[in-house]
Amino acid sequence: MADNRGNLLPMYVMADESGSMSSYLGELNTGLSSLHRALLGEPMAAAKVRFSVLGFSNDVQVRMRLADLRQENELPVLSSYGGGTSYRAAFQELLTRIPQDIAELKRDGYTVYRPTVFFLSDGQPSGNEDWNGVHRQLTDRAATTGAPNIAAFGIGEADAATILSVATDRNYAFVAIPGADIGAAITKFCSALTTSIVSSGLALASGQAELVVDRPEGFRMAIDVV
Repeated sequence: MADNRGNLLPMYVMADESGSMSSYLGELNTGLSSLHRALLGEPMAAAKVRFSVLGFSNDVQVRMRLADLRQENELPVLSSYGGGTSYRAAFQELLTRIPQDIAELKRDGYTVYRPTVFFLSDGQPSGNEDWNGVHRQLTDRAATTGAPNIAAFGIGEADAATILSVATDRNYAFVAIPGADIGAAITKFCSALTTSIVSSGLALASGQAELVVDRPEGFRMAIDVV
């Protein structure tokens, strides 16, 4: 068995790449680049985080496998080629990927803390697909190794009740204020994401397993929408 190489917190961005997002992915890519620069400026936090970027529409594109951002020159570019918004595909990918990633990190000698998924979408799930069953399995800690915490962020036409159902805690569910500019909302999402990753990484570096999820400026709690 390998010696304990330290503690790690896996974090995943699952971003909507459906056709309706095509005009706004530039802001998201810019925000992710800013996140990368911020993490490089916080080496203690960055050392505790492993980061993955996935995009979903009808299926899932793995833009970055779980990585140490200190060793990456740049983050991948999210892009849209049209398609729908399959929540089922998104959660099925996580259900498969997260246990595999955890097993790999443990084989490498790390202690792994519960992963976090940052889910961003601008619309409702495609058609009448059954995504709830896969989501329940993904988040069932008795059934799935590393069942993640999910922070869900809705912009554009996203429904507050749906975003609330995606999040694993009502305090992790946010929707943009109606009428807000979508590009600006994505920028605020990226800013809050950066703060969360840096703060959570620093907390782990200091010996505290604390997930920090802040409400982005221009968003409100999904639980407050009636």
